[in-house]
Amino acid sequence: MREVAIIASAQADNTSTTTSTPVEMLIPVIQQVLANASMTKTDIGFWCHGSCDYMTGQPFSFVSAVDALGAWPPIIESHVEADGAFALYEAWLKIQTGEIDTALVFGNGRSSSGDINRILTLQLDPYVVGPLWPDDRSIAAMQARACLESGVVTERAMAEVAQRSHRNALTNPKALRRGDHSIEALMAAQLVADPLRELDCPAHADGVTAVIIAAGDRARSLADRPAWIRGIDHRIESQNLGNRSMTTLPSAALAAHKAGVANDKIDVAELHAPYSHQELLLTSALGLSESTTINPSGGALCANPMMSAGLARFAEAATRVMNGTADRAIGHASSGAWMQQNLVCVLEGE
Repeated sequence: MREVAIIASAQADNTSTTTSTPVEMLIPVIQQVLANASMTKTDIGFWCHGSCDYMTGQPFSFVSAVDALGAWPPIIESHVEADGAFALYEAWLKIQTGEIDTALVFGNGRSSSGDINRILTLQLDPYVVGPLWPDDRSIAAMQARACLESGVVTERAMAEVAQRSHRNALTNPKALRRGDHSIEALMAAQLVADPLRELDCPAHADGVTAVIIAAGDRARSLADRPAWIRGIDHRIESQNLGNRSMTTLPSAALAAHKAGVANDKIDVAELHAPYSHQELLLTSALGLSESTTINPSGGALCANPMMSAGLARFAEAATRVMNGTADRAIGHASSGAWMQQNLVCVLEGE
């Protein structure tokens, strides 16, 4: 296997709404990540994009997004209809083939283009569940209630996740939502989808994330301390909710095992858990201990730009490895109802 590392990243400021087109959103972030790596477009061997046509509201919208990359020089480009983190997985595989040594990966989404809770209904089983039009928040509330009734989580533990996340976001200029809330105030807040309260739910945002990865000595020449991808794995559970556990995340546990999470101590874990109870389930599935710092950026509870939030977790984890505040970190991305898909990446310094 070829050594591959994240060597630079950039993120847009997350906003609750924007009048910018996808191209206008992408251009400054792509320029910034190239500048952060001291690279030009000609230095990039492969470009891979993650986005969703349903959110943009037009078919093949990802084709127009290529305009953000410019007409020259000619490029090799690919697209995944998913979060940018899954595009990073494709780019990592492309480097493994030996065809390229560098790749720029980016993900973008405008959650404000429509009712995101309704849009996410379209990812459900189209024959039995989808026609009932349960929104994303209600589906997550069903899972949270099952977890509470089974004793897997408690309302106080959920409030503690929300408190820590929003407090961590105070130091993250990219976060959409932040604050210092007491546990009592969080638990007394009005229910929005029983048993979920507003700050138990994701802060849906419009945003962009871009990351550059490189192989071996090329990575070493581009960054003082690359964040090496020592393990990466993607697992998927059934789309049929009736076949799924509501209180465990077997796909996350398997991905963590295959990626080698348990091989050594994890200093930082950036987890793409859109709801507070899901972070608790994910922490358990990954086997993380209390010594691991969870979501120092605030995570998806404080900024959840669709198609970009998972890649943002990779970027945040890599940043902490590259700046020396962590030796070993996890970047995680999820997709689907009840975190149907889980992508786990272990990053290490050298």
